[in-house]
Parts: sequence; C-alpha cells; structure tokens
Amino acid sequence: QVQLAESGGGLVQAGGSLRLSCAASTRTFTDYAMGWFRQAPGKEREFVARISRSGAIRAHADSVKGRFAISRDNAKNTVYLQMNSLKPEDTAVYYCAANSDAVEYALTGYNYWGQGTQVTVSS
Repeated sequence: QVQLAESGGGLVQAGGSLRLSCAASTRTFTDYAMGWFRQAPGKEREFVARISRSGAIRAHADSVKGRFAISRDNAKNTVYLQMNSLKPEDTAVYYCAANSDAVEYALTGYNYWGQGTQVTVSS
C-alpha cells in the first residue's frame, strides 16, 4: 500500500510554468509505475503522463506532449510533472497515481490516488 500527496499547484498565467510534485509514503517506491491524471470541471478524469518504475519508459498524452514532462526521483520517493507553456485548457485538478500491478510499466492498474492539486491557468 502507498499513500500519495501532490503539491505545487497554483494559479498561473497562460504561457507560464509549474512543477508538480507527488510524494509517496512507501518503503518500496520502486515497486510502482506512476502516473499523472487530471480532471477539469464537468469532464472525466484523463490521462496526462505515466512513467515506468525505473523511469526508463515515459509516455505523455498528445494534448501535453512537448509541453509537460514526467520524471521521478526514486531516491526521494517523488514523481514530478514539469508543466511549461501552460494553456487555459490545462486547468484541472491534477492527481498522482501509483500502479498496483507488480510490473515495470502498465497502461492500466493505477489504483492508488493522491488527493489532487489544483492548477488554474488564466488567459
């Protein structure tokens, strides 16, 4: 089991940057592939980015590709989401998630969730 805590959200102007952090409370952080998801008002939760347990494999949604970058520091039990060139449509609650499958990388199975952090991008 793992507990996740996101931080780093806030209010920024379009074109600005934010770096989200997700601190994992676990003694086995490297057991988990990790992901970032977001949910805008009135919308379903959507995939943003995911990263393998080692950090060797990364994937980003088309909507954020080239602007966002997921990374992890296993020594710090932390996953990051660097967000650049932010757009108003990026406004959402961003959630960190950990994969419950004992695999290096997975498309599904992100069953442990943080509380979310609000990102608001103004025009």
